[in-house]
Amino acid sequence: MKIIEEANQETLRRMLAGEPVLVDVVPAATAIPELAGRVILHAGPPVSWARMCGPMRGAVMGIAVFEGWATDLEDAARQAAAGAFAFHPNHHFGAVGPMTGMTTSSQPVMVVENRAFGNRAYCAINEGLGKVMRFGGNDVEVLNRLRWLKDVLGPALGRALRETGGIPLKPLIARGLTMGDEMHQRNVACSSLLLRQLAPALARTATGSAELAATLAFIGGNDQFFLNVGMAMGKAITDPARNIAGSCVVTAMSRNGTDFGIRVSATGDRWFTAPVEMPTGIYFPGFSEKDANPDMGDSAIVETIGLGAFAMAAAPAVVGYVGAGRASQAASFTRAMAELTIGANPAWTIPAMDFAGVPTGIDIRLVVETALAPTINTGIAHREPGVGQVGAGIVKAPLKCFEDALVAFAETMGVA
Repeated sequence: MKIIEEANQETLRRMLAGEPVLVDVVPAATAIPELAGRVILHAGPPVSWARMCGPMRGAVMGIAVFEGWATDLEDAARQAAAGAFAFHPNHHFGAVGPMTGMTTSSQPVMVVENRAFGNRAYCAINEGLGKVMRFGGNDVEVLNRLRWLKDVLGPALGRALRETGGIPLKPLIARGLTMGDEMHQRNVACSSLLLRQLAPALARTATGSAELAATLAFIGGNDQFFLNVGMAMGKAITDPARNIAGSCVVTAMSRNGTDFGIRVSATGDRWFTAPVEMPTGIYFPGFSEKDANPDMGDSAIVETIGLGAFAMAAAPAVVGYVGAGRASQAASFTRAMAELTIGANPAWTIPAMDFAGVPTGIDIRLVVETALAPTINTGIAHREPGVGQVGAGIVKAPLKCFEDALVAFAETMGVA
């Protein structure tokens, strides 16, 4: 139908026209006033405490202690079960978060402004790898790191970014793709490029040499630092593409360890959900499939804009890291995902594919027609609270989400 093709092209136009700029780091309650009180934002579609997976519960318990709402982890669990905390998806408030995706009032969040459309999106600062809250970690080491992010790194980054006037992200991503990043499981290049731009401003605005040294060491030692920036960028790019009548392009994919959910442009804020699948991949020494939790996180927003598994051809090293095959097979992932999209992004190209643009704009009709599920690169969390990351892999989006979304989309088009 012509009306659908025109609407889809408008959705794609808005996504490609975005001008995301990293402009600030501020306390989450400053960016999201609705976080007043005991509000906890989480990854994925809505989920209650009763249905939360182990690592999600572990993160909730930890963040409640961090915020001073609970005296210890056991007290936090009791309060959560009693309904003391209000749980909402990050996506409902212009935010995203990796894995468990905890966002609460005093956490610092990175602010990405889409200057083409005037909207902003938010994501907490990446904690690093291993036992971290996004993977369900909640011990003293995890909480002390969060306090340092709040008290030292967040304010330092905010001062530096305000001093620079903001860092445009599209050209940084473009360069990262030529250096082996796909912006989900590999962010080495973009993390380094971002630090190179931030370092002079960090030096000019630091309160002292010790703070500066600690800040540079943390960012420089965290190969995944850019992931959270890329996620906020993805949210800032996709939000203006929502609510376009007649468009069947996906505007969000997300998971909470229990459910996988998608949103589609024409159906606005409605979630289409199905049980989330288990990742397949490589496990750290001492762990195996029996330890793994089903997939979770808002980070699939990067696949929604054509990065991550959709840009695997740019990052052949990732294929082996996530246990998805040989490095020589990287391009096959990108070619397969191109079958599900309505266009390519000319600003983000892949040298190994003769500088073809990354496939962009997932069409739910193509997913259902081909029965080819979008692939997502992901980390793997331990199924029990408090353990943390145990591996990395890939996961498939459940086809049922797209089938249900297509039925609802047909209804909006007057097709019974």
